[in-house]
Amino acid sequence: MLAHTLLVLSALVLAYGAPQDRGDTDTLTRLQAQVEELKDRLTIAEKELKEVKDVPKVAFSASLGGNGGVEAGSFYKKLIYKDVITNIGEAYNKETGMFTVPVRGVYYVRMTANGPTDKTLSAVLYKGYETLLIVHEQPSGEGSDTASNGATFLLEKGDQLQVKLWPNTQIWDNSNRHSTITAFLLYPMPDESSPTTEPNL
Repeated sequence: MLAHTLLVLSALVLAYGAPQDRGDTDTLTRLQAQVEELKDRLTIAEKELKEVKDVPKVAFSASLGGNGGVEAGSFYKKLIYKDVITNIGEAYNKETGMFTVPVRGVYYVRMTANGPTDKTLSAVLYKGYETLLIVHEQPSGEGSDTASNGATFLLEKGDQLQVKLWPNTQIWDNSNRHSTITAFLLYPMPDESSPTTEPNL
């Protein structure tokens, strides 16, 4: 739009001559000011558009897959979500079950777990060794239980997220994707360790 306006102003000058050619210096001054203002606005718009294009695209969703339950014995059991639904940016590795944060920013992470009610259901999302989220259900009788949890986190580039079963618990899934994990970048954050430019005084 701004570029179009600049072209229209230029065409008018070419068609009718510059105002100073007709002795109208006030009109020339106003036109020049308008052109400069439009140039500044165009520069700002181009900069903002570039920033939007430069924002990395990061989003993934996956389910455990398979057809049945997974149980943990006396130790934590790493869960690998093999049925990948979306993996924009390729930050999730379906071979290891690890999501590696590609850029510092605020991320939304959500996990949902399903399991039979005859045994405790308990899955934990870790960042390294730090617990971020837990989905948990106690045995409740016949049928199945579903638990879900989600939150936003400020994550650093290189952080690794993975889900594990607590000892002596279970989780269940099939092709209907009852047990899933999802994460996506809401917006990037500048690196606080990066040097800042001091303003000119």
